Order: sequence, then structure tokens, then C-alpha cells
Amino acid sequence: MKPNYYVAHPWHGLELGPKAPDELDVFIELTPQDTVKYEIDKASGFIRVDRPQKYSNRSPTLYGFIPRTYSGEASGKHCSEVVGRAGIVGDGDPIDICVLSVNPITHGNMILTVIPIGGLRMIDKGEADDKIVAVLKGDEVFGQIKEISEVPKALINKLHHYFLTYKLDPNSPSTGTVEITEVYDRAEAIKVIQFGIEDYIKKFVTV
Repeated sequence: MKPNYYVAHPWHGLELGPKAPDELDVFIELTPQDTVKYEIDKASGFIRVDRPQKYSNRSPTLYGFIPRTYSGEASGKHCSEVVGRAGIVGDGDPIDICVLSVNPITHGNMILTVIPIGGLRMIDKGEADDKIVAVLKGDEVFGQIKEISEVPKALINKLHHYFLTYKLDPNSPSTGTVEITEVYDRAEAIKVIQFGIEDYIKKFVTV
């Protein structure tokens, strides 16, 4: 087989994996050790420094996105129907994912195989911005967890706090725009991922 000398774009070039959406290959941008927020540059596929973390918040888990997903029309419509609020749209990004691992992975820009167990339904300025929660496949502590209800409540609370405050300027408390309406189970997480795949195909694949 002729070798591939080019690096795939993490959003568009990576595969979801043969068992998706029950088991996924995901791309990690950010680790709990990072003091700045890294984010994929959509045009090039390289990791860009999005912003320094000005205050004490750091992601409590590995954080990244699910390749070949997109939060678009179907994602926004599903969120609207679930929360009973008209007009919610997708945020135009790949579906975000938080990965639980007892092993200290200290840098991003890597691919992990994970198993979704639930998620946080987050809305930011009227846009669906779901945070899927998954466990690292084979992890000796978290790897046996099947549902988010099995995760220690303190860890879910940390995720809540991080996402509710990571954009908040403590000098201007009114700038907070994020709300988390619920923590949902694995079945709902799979639905959110499937809508993200549907939106991606409609946005980038369907001619």
C-alpha cells in the first residue's frame, strides 16, 4: 500500500470508527493540564490557541470533538423540541466531547477511542452546544461505566461549573450566556451524535 504523506484534517479527514456511534474515534484538543484553551482551526486543521484561561477554570476532563459531525439544523431542532423552546439552532461546530480517563494524558492533538455514556445539554446564546460525555475505551477505572449516572456526582458538578463559567468574566457577571438544561443518558447521547452526523452529511457531503 502506498503510504499517505499528508496529515488528515481532524474534523473532515478522520473516520468515526467502524462501531460508531456506540464507539467513536474522537480528536482531543484540550487536557486538564492546559492553562490556555486550544481549538481546532477549521480552515487548516491545525491546533490554534483560542484564548488564555484568564482565571482559575480548567477543563476537568480531556476535551475535544467528534469528527464528521456538525451541529446544524437537525441538532438545533432536536434541542428545541426537547427543551420546549422555539428557535434554537446548532452552533455550527462539530459535536464536543468530554472524555473521562484515569490515565494522565498530558497533551492534546491526538485521537482516542471512546464510548459515549451521556451528555450535558448546553445552550449558548440560543445555540445548541451539547457536551457529550464518554469514557476512554479500556480505561481501568472509567472503562466499565455504561451510563453517566454511574459517574461520581462531584465530577459531573465540575463539568457543570466549568462550562457555566469558562466564558464568564467575574468583573462583569452579566456576560454569562451559557445554560445547562439537563444531564442526559447514553441513549440521548447517541441521538445527539446521530443528529450531528446527519447535519454533517447535509452540510459537507450531500451535493
